[in-house]
Amino acid sequence: MTNSLRIAIVGAGPGGLTLARILYRHGLAVTVFEREGGPLERPQGGTLDLHVESGQLALQRAGLEHAFKRIARYEDQGSRLMDHHANLLFEDPNPDAGDRPEVDRTALRQALLDSLPHGCVKWGVRIDEVRPVGDRCWALHQGPVTHGPFDLVVGADGAWSKVRPLLSSYQPQYSGLTFIEFGIDDVDRQHPHLARLVGRGKLEVAGEAKALIVQRNAHAHLRGYAIFRVPTDWAVDHLSLPALKAQFSGWHPDVLALFDAANETVVARPIHALPVGHRWSHRQGLTLIGDAAHLMSPFGGEGVNAAMLDAAELAQHLLETPDCTAAVQAYENHMFERVMPAAQGSAEGAALQLSHDSLALSLAHLHHHLTTQ
Repeated sequence: MTNSLRIAIVGAGPGGLTLARILYRHGLAVTVFEREGGPLERPQGGTLDLHVESGQLALQRAGLEHAFKRIARYEDQGSRLMDHHANLLFEDPNPDAGDRPEVDRTALRQALLDSLPHGCVKWGVRIDEVRPVGDRCWALHQGPVTHGPFDLVVGADGAWSKVRPLLSSYQPQYSGLTFIEFGIDDVDRQHPHLARLVGRGKLEVAGEAKALIVQRNAHAHLRGYAIFRVPTDWAVDHLSLPALKAQFSGWHPDVLALFDAANETVVARPIHALPVGHRWSHRQGLTLIGDAAHLMSPFGGEGVNAAMLDAAELAQHLLETPDCTAAVQAYENHMFERVMPAAQGSAEGAALQLSHDSLALSLAHLHHHLTTQ
């Protein structure tokens, strides 16, 4: 019976927590294992736009519509596009008119955590290995400590999943793109000129085979990404604000002022992806959701949305199909096909970044998005 399943979810990101919440809401006992020591051990990343047909749908199935409304920023859906001389090429005239509101990752994660019972998430558990127990079950190993057995283990543990090698031999490949992340605090009060430059949402500046993307987050925080097409080890020598600013020598002073206002924390984020069409042969008692299943580049904004929809659809199959194996197979077969267009679009977006016509392509994309809202 489905309600007697012992289910483990590895990873307490949006996908794993959404799955746990929906199953718990319908009476299934779930344990989530997370390597971080607590929800605030490290920054969770920037702002997200949750799509009606995926991220928002998953939150509806989780019964968290009201919690989402409290943290959603409908007023921050705007886009601006400039060249490196600070010529404004596009500006969304109605930044609060769309249906893809921004929400900070930390706020989303906390809303999901608040909806789960105490003890559901086991913090500080770094899974080293997943091993079979008999013919039908699995155990999670954390050094000498064993957790389980479990009838179903769901890998929601991201790009470098510990569960995925049991299903697939593929590893994420470097896209050739590296993001270097920086942040600006209290921008409305301390740097109002930069608040106006970025606007209510996202600013993209491109030129000379480089780009900047800066996003407004909650609490008057800006999160920026300098984007380069470089070898994987290039960033090691460029992880300081002076070194980063030097890469944009000759750009307009208004744009360079972003680096002058940034705090000292600078982080390299090489962009990896799994192959478009990544899939595996079903193996009883195991499956994957989110980046563990279909890691994509961030171009397209589909990653978290796809992960949360994975969670909603897997939960639905588990709740509606008495046989766990059949439920998981049905989820996987549909998911493999569903994510193909998003993965293809993300791959194409990454391939075109920093090309000679990337600015024109970005402008065309923004105009298309505006006319289809």
